[in-house]
Amino acid sequence: MRLSLAILFVITTTGFATETLEESYAAQGRLILAPFASAPFPHPARAEGHIYQDKLYPAKEHYSDNTVALFIPKGFRVTSCVDIVVHFHGWRNTVTGTLASFHLVEQLVASGKNVVLIVPEGPHDAPDSFGGKLEDADGFKRFMEEVVAMLRDHAGFKTKDFSIGRIILSGHSGGYHVIAGILDRGGLAKNADEVWLFDALYGQTDSFLAWSDRTHGRLLDIYTDHGGTKEESEKLQARLTARGTKILATEETSLAADALKTKQFTFIHTDLAHDDVMAKRNEFALFLKTSALTDR
Repeated sequence: MRLSLAILFVITTTGFATETLEESYAAQGRLILAPFASAPFPHPARAEGHIYQDKLYPAKEHYSDNTVALFIPKGFRVTSCVDIVVHFHGWRNTVTGTLASFHLVEQLVASGKNVVLIVPEGPHDAPDSFGGKLEDADGFKRFMEEVVAMLRDHAGFKTKDFSIGRIILSGHSGGYHVIAGILDRGGLAKNADEVWLFDALYGQTDSFLAWSDRTHGRLLDIYTDHGGTKEESEKLQARLTARGTKILATEETSLAADALKTKQFTFIHTDLAHDDVMAKRNEFALFLKTSALTDR
């Protein structure tokens, strides 16, 4: 399983793989693929696999990969606090597929932000939103401790005297579920400074609202007409408006980037398809650029 993550099959005329996944991003920074004890899986709740629509997704193929990808952009400045974006992929995806399909590395580099990207392997190519150990009590705290240890030992930083600064939790589609679990019981003081939902607000709305009310963290929700999130997104808008909370609700086609910095709650309706909301118009880079993260 890890071998498939470590190799990017760039096939030459001779039919041989010529470039590892790490090497493919070397011009833009450093990609580290590592097994984490605190990774979402394996997890006891999926020890027998998972059944969806009468089909079994066995644990060996779908819930045994504990790979975590860490990307440090070229020119990254190590300070006393290292900011982190953790992105969670959705159904029927993988770390490799997520990096390739949504151009996360390229968008992070283009944003110019001084931040490390973390992408843990969730349910591997399975229709499942469960976040494994990251939904356990203090599971995110243990995960972030392992992130710090990995960066100190393997990122090549000149100094090892740093701690975690801002944390942004980003999720596409089914990634909402693990984020909600982290917000509820992750084990850190805030668990997150910002949350970004890319057509992902299917439920757990009380968790997102309670977190933002408690921490005043920024919530960005971009949603489509046919991805299954429109109703819940509009319900939350109405709920916030009814209680007197000011929000930004806008069409993506008329969105002004500066406006994203002005409100705690932002709802963006888009005409894009479900799998296009992260990268087709470089939305991930836009969210990064308008965040409170510092520039490189």
